[in-house]
Amino acid sequence: MNYKFQFRPYQRKFKRPLQTSHGTWEIREGIILRLTADNGKIGLGEIAPIGWFGSETFLEALDYCHNLPDVISDRTIFSIPPNLPACQFGLESAWESATLKTQFKSAFSEDKNPASKSNYSGLLPGGEGALIGRQILWLQGYRTFKWKIGVLPFQREVRILQELVLTLQEATGDQSVFLRLDANGGLSLAEAEEWLQICDQLGGIIEYLEQPLSVTELEAMMELGTRFSTAIALDESVATLPQMQSVYRQGWRGIYVIKPCIAGSPSELRQFCNLNKIDAVFSSVFETEIGRKSVLKLAANIQNYCPRALGFGVDHLLEAEKDLELLW
Repeated sequence: MNYKFQFRPYQRKFKRPLQTSHGTWEIREGIILRLTADNGKIGLGEIAPIGWFGSETFLEALDYCHNLPDVISDRTIFSIPPNLPACQFGLESAWESATLKTQFKSAFSEDKNPASKSNYSGLLPGGEGALIGRQILWLQGYRTFKWKIGVLPFQREVRILQELVLTLQEATGDQSVFLRLDANGGLSLAEAEEWLQICDQLGGIIEYLEQPLSVTELEAMMELGTRFSTAIALDESVATLPQMQSVYRQGWRGIYVIKPCIAGSPSELRQFCNLNKIDAVFSSVFETEIGRKSVLKLAANIQNYCPRALGFGVDHLLEAEKDLELLW
């Protein structure tokens, strides 16, 4: 089947620049895709790359779209090279919504009830901002939180963490609450050991320490996992499907933080997760709700092996979306 292909770039600003160990991120750039099938059905998709995280860059994705013809076929969609994983996800997702599913209705129909936030992990602001951010997200219904570390001096972050844990414990009562720490691969081995010792002391409130070391140090992270009770999750090490397959072959059976929008083909990702029954946490790359809708459909098929809060509590960090369905 053939499809009329259209695309439109977009930009969304963070309300405050996002601070990670990779640096400062001020604007999320991406591309909204529209496929119109011969039978008139429409599918929307999104390309939301993060070049420094392991996918193609925004400019590489944009160049690829500019070089596609106005009419493309199934063969085009399923022959995108592996060095363009965000393009693979965006185009295949649009294809699925145009061919395998019912007519695209709206990406903006998701339940906004605060109670639904208990299924999401809310991303806290960096530094001391996490303390106020925790209160706001708690009132919105979040019960799992994520906080980026390795941004401020170690002792300062430890003091913030201790206060953050105390306030969470005081607020919970009999309710379960979890805190995820994300180092974005920015710790040394000695620092990772210190953090894991602290996490172990804090008990079960710490769900896991995410990507403590760089992607080149898988063996060291596997060894850390045998020495501490706090779980370790991989993120940057499993940014794309080939990376997931590689660490699985090397013996990683811990948590995979999967960002489907940059992972590659959704059908191949679904197959990998279902075949190997991995412990997966599906996470946002600050895509729009068009991309999120595709990710949540994917996650719904494979999240049942070890249910964990989805990493999509990020909307409060970005300026409001424009009506992306009116781009055409």
